[in-house]
Formats: sequence, C-alpha cells, structure tokens
Amino acid sequence: MTDPDFWNNKEAAQRDVEQVSELRAKIQPFQSLESRLADLFMLKELTADEPVENQATAIAEVRSEYDSLLRDLEKFEFQQLLSGEFDKYPTFLTIHAGAGGTESCDWADMLLRMYTRWMERGGLKAETVDIQLGDEAGVKSVTLRVTGDHPYGYLKNEIGVHRLVRISPFDSNKRRHTSFASVDAVPEIEDVQIEIKDDDLKTDTYRSGGKGGQNVNKVETAVRITHMPTGIVVACQAERSQGRNRELAMRMLKAKLYQLEADKKRAEIERQYGEKGDIAWGNQIRSYVFQPYQMVKDLRTGVQTSDIPGVMDGKIDAFIEGKLRGLTYKKGAQDDEP
Repeated sequence: MTDPDFWNNKEAAQRDVEQVSELRAKIQPFQSLESRLADLFMLKELTADEPVENQATAIAEVRSEYDSLLRDLEKFEFQQLLSGEFDKYPTFLTIHAGAGGTESCDWADMLLRMYTRWMERGGLKAETVDIQLGDEAGVKSVTLRVTGDHPYGYLKNEIGVHRLVRISPFDSNKRRHTSFASVDAVPEIEDVQIEIKDDDLKTDTYRSGGKGGQNVNKVETAVRITHMPTGIVVACQAERSQGRNRELAMRMLKAKLYQLEADKKRAEIERQYGEKGDIAWGNQIRSYVFQPYQMVKDLRTGVQTSDIPGVMDGKIDAFIEGKLRGLTYKKGAQDDEP
C-alpha cells in the first residue's frame, strides 16, 4: 500500500484495502490479548510482593482481570470460527411452511419472529424480499435479505427442518400437533461467475402482497423467476420498481445456483468417502416441544434448553455456537423426552 502506484488500479487497490482491514480486525485484538496476558503475569508477581494485609485485595484484582481476559479470549476464539469463504457475505434467509396448512404457516411465522428478534439482538439488519401469507394465519414462505456482521457465518448453521410439537390453538379439541418448517440460507455472491441463459428463465409479474396494509402496491411490480433446468423459484417484491425487483431476484437466483453446485460437489465427496452430510436440504435439525413438557433440542449437537419463551424471543446463540464449535450428538431413542 506504500507503493506510489498503488492506486493506479482503483478496483484492485480497494480489494487490498478491504483485505488489510479484515486482517487488522483479527491481528489487533489478538495483540491486545497478548499484551493483557503479559500484564496479568506481571500483576500476579507484584501481588506476591504485597504486604500480607494487602494481599486479599490484590488477589481479588488479579482474579477480576483474569476473568475479564478469559471472557474476551473466548469471544475472540469464537469469532475465528466465522472464517468460511462466504461467512461475511449478505445472506438470503428463506423460511417455508411444511405440510399441515394453517398450523405449519403459523409455525413458519413464529420462526420468522424468532430470527428477526435474534438479528435485532446481534445488530444484523433484515429486509423482506418476498412474503406469501397463509390462507388463515401465518406465512407460507418468506425470504429476508440479511446484512451485517458475518450473517452467512451464523445463519448457515440454521439450514434444515425445524419441528414444533404443541397443543394447537387452531384445534377446538385441544389436541397435540406436530408441525414442520424448513429454513434455508444462501450467501449473496455478487462476483460469482454463473452463466444463466434467458431461454432457461420463466418470468412472472404480480402485485406485491404481504403485511403492507394500504401500502401494498396496486401495480405488478413484484417479480417471480423460475429457472427451468433446476426448478428453482425466486421472487422479490421488496422494491417499488419491477426492474429493481428483477435485479434482486436474479442475484438471489445466482446465489442459489452457486449453492446448488457446491452442495453437489460436497455430496459427491461424501459419497466417495462414505460420509453422511448434515446440511442436506430436508434434514431435521431441531425440535421445539411446547407440550407436554418444554424443551428445545438441537438434534445435531445435543444442545438443549427448557427456556421456550427465551428461544422464541431470539435467544438461539447457544445452538449456533454449538454447531460452529463442531459439537456432535448421537441421536437416541429418548430424544423427545426432557
């Protein structure tokens, strides 16, 4: 960067600046931790030289600094887990209601609120790209564009099927129901090289809908694109113009096609080496039981809690961290019991 010709190629220079910024964000906190550790050892040595009557206070100071350093070290260690190729990229998060009509649509809406609250807690921002409401309640499907600090790094751990067991509020006989909803996340990769032929696309326009009240568009600005060879369907109604919605929908389509190819390559590697993947679309990853007892359990890691209200209010960091740290759990016969 000190080269006089550094800015001759502005595009390349900007990439270098971004890379330097990312490296500094890792190196500087690490150097700070090293410095604090050295200071802690020095503080410990000084404590040993303190008069007996002052040692209790000095020891308490060492313990306090040690606890603070340990917390920051664990936080730094966790941040290093978010080092995947696309972890920092904006992400399209999609929730689909499973079979089950109103019950599943309501469950998808509950998951939408859970993730929205989690994003608010973590400083992430979400924009509704597309939403299809349920016939009576909830949502059939919803897609959010999530931006902020490593959104894909976190949300890739939520891909799969989420199961709910509860006494249905829509059942007059108060019977227990099981509902399913699927969650998908794909990174928005703007510079990906994917060839999409116009002949392979079917484009439909429609009026925007969703929770907009009187603001719902009166013209057909929403766009739905179907990629005929793969059957992938993307839709966008976030923008006011049809052109902008089509542009965002195409970016979503490219992201999904790239993810599809990446999943195919991973599946082939796992087939050759006899491994079984845990991110294939359709895998049940978490069970939320409201009745007859209260428990949320991740079936991949074994992380569980009885704090149903907290989880549904967005407190899902323990589940995400368990997956990022590579915890594994062998499914047993008593998984649905507390």
